Amino acid sequence: MTDQQTPIQRMLGDVAPEFAALTDDVLFGRVWARTAELSPRDRSLVTITSLVSAGNIEQLSAHIPMGVANGLTREEIVEAITHVAFYAGWPRAVSALTLAKQLFASSGEAA
Repeated sequence: MTDQQTPIQRMLGDVAPEFAALTDDVLFGRVWARTAELSPRDRSLVTITSLVSAGNIEQLSAHIPMGVANGLTREEIVEAITHVAFYAGWPRAVSALTLAKQLFASSGEAA
């Protein structure tokens, strides 16, 4: 039944099932569903820049592709990371852009 599990259930469900359930039910079930306030595209842009600012670069592996699926362009993602570099720190932006480049390449987009 692994195919029916969400990404967080596959990642942490065996160790932290309640955390996985809260992630699915509250974060992605309720917070991300609030489209009257912000569109999924805008939520992705805010999330990507917040992750860069906090130095949580590893989480971008999920959120950059999600941002593209929600309508962000490669250029918008790169520009957002470039913009927050001056607030979040240059090394964080370099790490984020390096990962973004890898993700774009693996999805078939030109580097």
